[in-house]
Amino acid sequence: MKTAGHWSHHNALANGINMHYVEAGPPDGDLIVLLHGFPEFWYSWRSQLTALAEAGYRAVAPDLRGYNLTSKPASGYDLPTLTNDVVALVRALGRDRTVVCGHDWGGAIAWSFGAFHPEMTRALVVMNAPHPRAFQRELRRWRQALRSWYMLFFQVPVLAELTMSFRNYRILDRMFRRADGSLVLSPEDLQVYKDAIARPGVLTSALNYYRQLARASARDGLRGGLFEWPVIQAPTLLVWGTEDIALGMETTYGTEEWVPDLRLGYLEGASHWVQQERPGEVNALVLDFLAELRRREGDPG
Repeated sequence: MKTAGHWSHHNALANGINMHYVEAGPPDGDLIVLLHGFPEFWYSWRSQLTALAEAGYRAVAPDLRGYNLTSKPASGYDLPTLTNDVVALVRALGRDRTVVCGHDWGGAIAWSFGAFHPEMTRALVVMNAPHPRAFQRELRRWRQALRSWYMLFFQVPVLAELTMSFRNYRILDRMFRRADGSLVLSPEDLQVYKDAIARPGVLTSALNYYRQLARASARDGLRGGLFEWPVIQAPTLLVWGTEDIALGMETTYGTEEWVPDLRLGYLEGASHWVQQERPGEVNALVLDFLAELRRREGDPG
């Protein structure tokens, strides 16, 4: 695994679990928490950790519940609990407010954090993760329903685990690719992800995110509960790689209905794995957004 000398590894007790996280930047810097997606871990933010730290931010990238070095309990993979994990982590870091940045599943948690914990949300940055209401709308249409077929397959116990782990998690070779079939990651970085998901208990924990979501959707009928969210008032940047093969651009349309203070940054030709594929462009978008946030708050620095 490639590492940098200015990164430090820590553990915090958060919402009853031991959460591992990597931190970079000055301890007194503005906090930004970086939440990874499936099937990743903190390492997906390696480029952003460095860029944010160099800009004076305190960047913290945890392993989410069940992933890598964080606890792997049998339960707690529902979105409210995952959100509370982040709330507890922020408080364990000694802060009352933060910028939350999330990709994929981490983006879903970021949306939830902003909706239900507005007092703690300074701003949101979300990457290739649609607002749940937009995703709900598009799942009713055949195009996105077909793209999301894997979510149904993940519901099958044992078989999903066996398929994912077959031949040393070879399926990850297919997942981390662009629309044209080329690999997004270096072979070395791909092996890092394989090693992390091969840790005991990680794969089932990661699949439990999808299984809990399906149970909640069946219970609520995609009408209430989880999807009756307050409007998010925090300034929000939505970064989107336009060649995401799992989530169509249509899932971004109309997001301002639920997030009125919205800024959209489309990266033409980028895949789902946008912050790893286009780190320079993503970092520029994020740093520009954060600088504008400071100006809006009256801090010229």
